[in-house]
Amino acid sequence: MSEVIAEDHRLLLLLNGLGSEGYDQFWTLVSDRWVWIPLYLVILFLVYRNYKGRDFLYILLFVGLGVALSDQLSNVAKYGFERLRPCNDPTLIPRMRRVTCGGPFGFYSAHASNAFFLATFFTRVFKRFYGYWAYLLILWAAVVSYSRIYLGVHFPGDIFVGALMGFLLGGFMSTLALNTVYKR
Repeated sequence: MSEVIAEDHRLLLLLNGLGSEGYDQFWTLVSDRWVWIPLYLVILFLVYRNYKGRDFLYILLFVGLGVALSDQLSNVAKYGFERLRPCNDPTLIPRMRRVTCGGPFGFYSAHASNAFFLATFFTRVFKRFYGYWAYLLILWAAVVSYSRIYLGVHFPGDIFVGALMGFLLGGFMSTLALNTVYKR
């Protein structure tokens, strides 16, 4: 296991080290949840446009439950595993770019989990209407997730597990939502 952690540290230092002060503000903005409100509003409009009445409400219910589950499971994991964030790890602080920092623990990334949940969920929900969404939403989730490594608040392993959890939850919740919508 120590080899996996050593590789995670090495990859963090490589990816985090690619940054420079000139881009710090950009990646901080990418990582900010509130900056994506316009994207969420566009998605909300597209859901409303393609799913009417109760179907619209079911989609919103399942996405709300899924985001809450995605977010809270990551918090349970953070305090269950108690793995320090890179920006709080005294062995890494002198060797990395520390742009910002969060709470003490970082395994696994709620940002990655939530972003990949939304990308997976809406890729499936919009598949029959907008096939290209998959590429754009997955790209968006990957960029948001990378921002967490750039800022020094998550290891690549935190991102990978968060993305995997988001993908699995997004697939599960979108299946429930679509089955509810199309089987009524």
